[in-house]
Amino acid sequence: MFSTDRKVVVTGVGATTPLGGDSTSTWQGLLAGRSGVRLLTHAWAAETPVRIAAEVAVEPTELLPRPEARRLDRSAQFALVAAREAWADAGFTGPAGTDGTADPDRLGVVLASSIGGVISLLHQHDVLRQQGVRKVSPHTVPMMLPNTQGANVGLALNARAGVHSPVSACASGSESVGYGIDMIRTGRADIVVAGGTEAAIHPLTIAGFGNMMAMSKRNEDPTAASRPYDRGRDGFVMGEGAGVVVLESAEHAERRGARVYAEAVGQGLSADSHHITQPEPSGRGIVAALSGLLDSSDLVPDQVVHVNTHATSTPKGDVSEVKALRKVFGEAMDHIAVSATKSMTGHLLGAAGGVESVATVLALHHRIAPPTINIDDLDPEVDADIVRGEPRPLPGGRIAALNNSFGFGGHNVVLAFRTV
Repeated sequence: MFSTDRKVVVTGVGATTPLGGDSTSTWQGLLAGRSGVRLLTHAWAAETPVRIAAEVAVEPTELLPRPEARRLDRSAQFALVAAREAWADAGFTGPAGTDGTADPDRLGVVLASSIGGVISLLHQHDVLRQQGVRKVSPHTVPMMLPNTQGANVGLALNARAGVHSPVSACASGSESVGYGIDMIRTGRADIVVAGGTEAAIHPLTIAGFGNMMAMSKRNEDPTAASRPYDRGRDGFVMGEGAGVVVLESAEHAERRGARVYAEAVGQGLSADSHHITQPEPSGRGIVAALSGLLDSSDLVPDQVVHVNTHATSTPKGDVSEVKALRKVFGEAMDHIAVSATKSMTGHLLGAAGGVESVATVLALHHRIAPPTINIDDLDPEVDADIVRGEPRPLPGGRIAALNNSFGFGGHNVVLAFRTV
């Protein structure tokens, strides 16, 4: 029998984002306060009201063998790039079962996307209409399935303890990490590769989000378009990429002499039951998720010194999140360094929680919080200590940080990490 309260740690990180093709370059870009948002150069972009996005800095086809890449949706390509980096960063030299350090039957994968293989689906639909039935790729169905990202990572790493793809809109990546923590804590696995991926920069999705007035239209100044907490924010900027962490039981990590970045304390979950797209304005659901995290773990509120907020740069969402944090932490919020990294990466939808988990873990490991950029006129309703201008050192001792992720439909996920 395995204990149901095993300590879980993070032993590897991986990412491919608008700031860099790996976790190191992404982290350096965050600390430098560099925006990954650019003007779209695709011919179709000239037809849409929104002509900006945060595309990946390094194309996955430059990193994956061509025969492998052509059988994968773009989102699955991102997932493999980030997962392989995280796996190697954790000290594994090959798939589970090949180097003696990971048992395939004790390895799980939890990796999700909010939209799935939408690029492949739409492309093959165009092929069908323009060239006929016989030209549709036989790889279409496995490329467009919503579990294709996690499934391909599971196959690549030889994971047999379970491969899962929870879908909760823009909270999918964080929910995946939380699910991975629970897999280890309840004894289903010793190691779980978890995170999120997304590739949805396409005329249909851009038009859809744009027409619902959810996206910024600052086409004339792309790098300043994503501006959480600024009074002039006018919507999010779509990004793409993937972020993955390797979770491991502390005993297993110690047994193989692994380097540990941080402890993965746990998650808090709730649902707003308010509106399919709009956040509940008082932050009630977020309060419930934060309270659930504190009630179900040994996390001490005074340990929390940093929050990587969801903060997408929408007028209502940014404020309701801060209200919820203030309600839970009270005056302690005055001493919590708040970073909104979507100001630099854009909003990676289902990948956001994975990328921001990597950023939160690295903030604790290096004891420094990245800045939030593009705040020229702080919204007076934002009652929090926002890290602006320069990165901010975090205090010594045993400290903790939160990663918040929320999704359309009212999904709320809060993750907690702590120094070891």
